[in-house]
Amino acid sequence: MQIGEKIKQLRVRTGLTQEELANRCDLSKGFISQVERELTSPSIATLIDILESLGTNLTGFFQEPASLNILFKPDDAYSTEDEASGYKIAWVVPSAQKNRMEPIIVTLRGGGRTGEYAPHEGEVFGYVVSGSVTVHLGNKKWKAKRGECFYYGALESYFVENQAKREAVFVWVAAPPSF
Repeated sequence: MQIGEKIKQLRVRTGLTQEELANRCDLSKGFISQVERELTSPSIATLIDILESLGTNLTGFFQEPASLNILFKPDDAYSTEDEASGYKIAWVVPSAQKNRMEPIIVTLRGGGRTGEYAPHEGEVFGYVVSGSVTVHLGNKKWKAKRGECFYYGALESYFVENQAKREAVFVWVAAPPSF
């Protein structure tokens, strides 16, 4: 691991110049420059001061980053179907309920509808992939066709239905997760 390069990345990420970092640690700009270029190594005490000024500590600095999974395949999805209501929901990002947003793909049979969701703090987005859907928000409703999207604050109860005879599919995203 290149300590100097990692310090430089943290410094740039936090928006500090070498001089600003040096001032926070009672060091010289030249010393910070030498550390970042791997020309010198800081003592443990100095490294701790630098890291605290950058908003981290020794543990966080030397910890290996968690593997980043940004691609999810159809086999990763989990789905459930409600025959009585005529809908199928596929959670396309595993464990998305723990994230800041939760994308799902909803398939509505002709005449089908989702469950009704209670008001909550947050926002909801949908994109109609095929067919058309009617979005109910409180006592108002809007029709969205293929290629159109909808977006609203979830301050009233809401649900989506398919008033047509043919199947409709839409991507639905809630932030924070609520599905």
